[in-house]
Amino acid sequence: MEIRNIANIAHVDHGKTTLIDAILKATGAIPTRVETAERIMDSNDQERERGITIFSKNASVNYKGTKINIVDTPGHADFGSEVERVLRSVDAALLLVDAFEGPMPQTRFVLGKALEIGLKMLVVINKIDRPMARPDAVLDMTLDLFDNLGASEEQLDFPYIFTIARDGVAVRSLDDPHEDITPLLDFIMEHVKPAAADAGGIFRMQPATLAYDNYVGRIAVGRVYEGRARGNTPVYVIGTDGARRVGKITRIYSFEGLDRVEAKEAVAGDIVAIAGIPDIYVGETITNSEDAEALPAIRVDPPTVAMSFLVNNSPFAGREGKFVTSRHILARLIKETESNVGLKIESDEKMDSFRVMGRGEMCLAVLIEQMRREGYELQVSRPEVIMREINGKTYEPIERGAITVPDELSGRVIEAINIRQGRIEDMKKAGDRAVLEFEIPTRGLLGFRAAIMTMTRGEGVLYHSFDHYGPKRGAIKKRQVGSMISGFTGVATAFSLNNLQERGPLFIGPGTEVYEGMIVGEHNKGADLTVTPIKGKQLTNMRASGADDAIKLTPPIQMTLETAIEYIQDDEYAEITPSNIRIRKILTSKSDRKRQNRREAEELQD
Repeated sequence: MEIRNIANIAHVDHGKTTLIDAILKATGAIPTRVETAERIMDSNDQERERGITIFSKNASVNYKGTKINIVDTPGHADFGSEVERVLRSVDAALLLVDAFEGPMPQTRFVLGKALEIGLKMLVVINKIDRPMARPDAVLDMTLDLFDNLGASEEQLDFPYIFTIARDGVAVRSLDDPHEDITPLLDFIMEHVKPAAADAGGIFRMQPATLAYDNYVGRIAVGRVYEGRARGNTPVYVIGTDGARRVGKITRIYSFEGLDRVEAKEAVAGDIVAIAGIPDIYVGETITNSEDAEALPAIRVDPPTVAMSFLVNNSPFAGREGKFVTSRHILARLIKETESNVGLKIESDEKMDSFRVMGRGEMCLAVLIEQMRREGYELQVSRPEVIMREINGKTYEPIERGAITVPDELSGRVIEAINIRQGRIEDMKKAGDRAVLEFEIPTRGLLGFRAAIMTMTRGEGVLYHSFDHYGPKRGAIKKRQVGSMISGFTGVATAFSLNNLQERGPLFIGPGTEVYEGMIVGEHNKGADLTVTPIKGKQLTNMRASGADDAIKLTPPIQMTLETAIEYIQDDEYAEITPSNIRIRKILTSKSDRKRQNRREAEELQD
């Protein structure tokens, strides 16, 4: 049987996973009589809630006697390292572009990686049924993007097709009748060559991603480039440094539809999963010959953002979590690295704080949220950008971004970008919207999404992706407001909060338990303010005019995990438990904070 291997790449929310749903249904991989949720490949709870693909996944379909392996890739920039690795294991890629939005930052990022490898690109203009769709213009914009990224003459002559993934429709021409998705499958068969299948040679396979199973341990997923292998076979593993070690394949799995099924052997050209090598890593070569040459190494880009994960030591520590000790937290982080190769962990000497590094703020937020749902209790610091020293100079990660905002608010957004050391590169109009393209340090993006949502009254849409490391830019002034900090432990009262809400928005409502050092709201005047949120109304038998006016509280800001991480400053922690997300000062006592401020002032004078 012939095998064709393709990846599905696009900017977030351009319809990758929905398109795969249509292919799976059309080929019978999902029986039409079975009711399924939308985006069936997004099987993780957080993927469904956020509406994005977080983990790359494999599926396969049979069409006209050919096995087509499809790899669905993440669309968000923070999970882009998975895209880079997956592209090495396929022969072509479907590049999805929204028929209205056109190429976006992540489109540029993933396309650049694909062209660098030399992959065959098949362009799919999706969502052509949108009211403001402009497929012909978007096709021209995509061609310009290919040209700007230095595509060869052959790559510039890319084939293209139009789709409505939601309805399972594909057409070669905009004038063709809208029937089904089979034109896309024929399009793939026509333009993607069968995988090279030298089954008689030395077995060589290279893992592109890792998975973990509680029963068989670490699982390596990748492409078999040559030869064949069976289960319970001894093999040699060639590390990225050239060192060789002995291992054993205990189980082999192939992909059928959405399922990973046990197979008798792995054959050249196929994408398979193998178990039995506990220390296998992405980019290593698995072979059955001691003298075999290693396959070209897959480079994993280093992390750009770091956070400290600490044992919760607040006054409410241990109340709500099931796993609260440093041993629990470390074990969970180590387990995460078994499958998430973009994550790095460092621990301090006391083993009560762990520095966790990833490709972006959302990458770490997804991990924290997953730990929270599993019953872990911890506290985390403000994200910090990982700098590099190059030729004695400090370099920082620079990202390329795009934001769509109402046209009348574009001036305020441009000013906010400039304050954060960003540079506007292009500005386009799309109806009553303005699309701003810019370059900005990763430092400037920390907390920027929440500011944009406030500035644009919830109408701004921000996208960004890592572009390169550049010389460190100037200082970035972040939060312009201070914090209202509880000076006492107890239960917040409506009477007290009614007085405090005049000073700024609150994060808590009446009846919320608070402790000394917990942040209960923003102070609009900029400086931190210690307050008393637990004070009750003084009861007396004397009546006065206006004394019993009804208390009207403005609803508090609901503090989500992402909001908390974006909000906190260097002297604050986000306290994460299965039931609550709180913000606190690192030093909970007001006197301790005063002493710390005095010491810092003296050090500055010296």
